[in-house]
Amino acid sequence: MIARERGSGRQPRGRMRPSPWRGSPPRRADLAADRNRALALTPVSRETLARLDSFVAVLTAWQRRINLIAPSTEAKIWTRHIADSLQLLALAPQARVWVDVGSGAGFPGLAIACALADTAGARVHLVESNGKKAAFLREAVAATGACATVHAIRVEDFIAAASPIDVVTARALAPLPKLLALAYPLLKRGTLGLFPKGQDVAVELTDAAKCWNIQVSLALSRTDSKARIVVVRGLEPKP
Repeated sequence: MIARERGSGRQPRGRMRPSPWRGSPPRRADLAADRNRALALTPVSRETLARLDSFVAVLTAWQRRINLIAPSTEAKIWTRHIADSLQLLALAPQARVWVDVGSGAGFPGLAIACALADTAGARVHLVESNGKKAAFLREAVAATGACATVHAIRVEDFIAAASPIDVVTARALAPLPKLLALAYPLLKRGTLGLFPKGQDVAVELTDAAKCWNIQVSLALSRTDSKARIVVVRGLEPKP
């Protein structure tokens, strides 16, 4: 038996001591108010709300150890991340099988999986090659009971072997031209693309149009008047 040095304050090997918050942690009152604003934007059932609460609890705990979301958005996690993700459901109400590429903190994929958990045949694939983030996603899926599967592989490897997918989505992963190139094997088979973008979406679309013939429309964002959701219904490379 190995004795621990008294008064050393050392942790047993294998345990990770949570790092301090980056700045001040968000106040409960601020989080509660933001939660109410998010639910007004994207109403959900009582069961879905319970799953989302569990998701936020796991994310908040892990945020102390690894950087999952920008620290500046922690106090607005419900509107900035949860509601921003859930609004995609209205653009594909019949979709059952989703893939979120580069899922990271679980947005939008895990939030969507929380909402679809009681829907027959629903499944959200969360593709994340970073091992620590994939471990977080697995814990969050287990805690919420969401209808999600975590794939700790490269996006290209998942897409190459993917079965039929209704919707492919990604949030804050890459500029639109690169996103379209990644998702092309799915989009050319009829998968719908839903890609939330910020105020520079027009520039990204112009750049993408240099290489692609795109059947595209823009949907308004409920959470940010300057943002848009890029809806891709067809994609072919230009000759």
